[in-house]
Amino acid sequence: MPDGSCQSLSSPTSQSSVGDPLRDCHPSCFMIDTHCHLHDREFFTAEQAEAMIERAHKNNVKRIICIGTSHEDSLKAAEFAKEHNNVYWTYGIHPEETASVMLYSGPRPSGPSPWADGAIPSLRSRVPRGERAAALRNAPNIASTEAPIAIGEVGLDYHHDGYDREAQIKLFEQMLQLAVDNDLPVSFHVREAFEDFFGVVANFPKVRGVVHSFSDSKKKLKRILETTDFYIGVNGLATYSTLPLPPLERILLETDAPFLTPTPFRGIINEPAYVPCIADWLSKKMDVSLETIEKETTRNAEKLFNFSDTVL
Repeated sequence: MPDGSCQSLSSPTSQSSVGDPLRDCHPSCFMIDTHCHLHDREFFTAEQAEAMIERAHKNNVKRIICIGTSHEDSLKAAEFAKEHNNVYWTYGIHPEETASVMLYSGPRPSGPSPWADGAIPSLRSRVPRGERAAALRNAPNIASTEAPIAIGEVGLDYHHDGYDREAQIKLFEQMLQLAVDNDLPVSFHVREAFEDFFGVVANFPKVRGVVHSFSDSKKKLKRILETTDFYIGVNGLATYSTLPLPPLERILLETDAPFLTPTPFRGIINEPAYVPCIADWLSKKMDVSLETIEKETTRNAEKLFNFSDTVL
């Protein structure tokens, strides 16, 4: 175990196990896991998910955003969020899911129309426009249930052979238009596709969002910071790599659970309770106080996602 405030975390013995709460890393303010997949039963049983939410809350990770990756998965995230306080959902179709949707190829609709035929129609009643979306998020017990807090994760992924570049770009554009029409931020997934990414988002100047799990070069990071207002999602990957870091005012904390478990717990299932480990690592890496990391990253998340409900 490395030295530091996360050293008292106990390690599960298998990926089906879950760890004990953080014992010595006591955040002075609450934190937010802005990207996880706790609702996905491929990775977590219902019992594991419940225990992980409880551990997260005990360790001051008070808000959790469950990220949709397909139409069906997004609605599962919505149902999961409905059952839990301070858990939110996003609607998104991951670029690797492009083949599963029939892309709309006609003229751009004037309203919040379902561009991915067979995938988005039921969202019309779930994503109200503009002020109504904000009003729903402000209503008691509705923040997590009626409207998604963002569109995502959406974007471009050219990592695997056989990807359909044209179809991915078209789907990405349609997801961005959905975000614009409903005044929602975006969780971006971009892998080995930043040149096309910059070209697409340039056509949507009103889009705001976060580049989830950035894993590219200093040059690409510099371009994001200088040409957009997007935040950068920092997760466990940063704790065991040499990735460049953005300035604190552009960082959001995330786990991407069950993936990308931070050191010193690599090799076991990730969970929102490990957000303080990422914050602790950032504190040492950036030579600023842990309290500053917590407060600034939480403020960044609140600004982007426009949380209005009360943390319980």
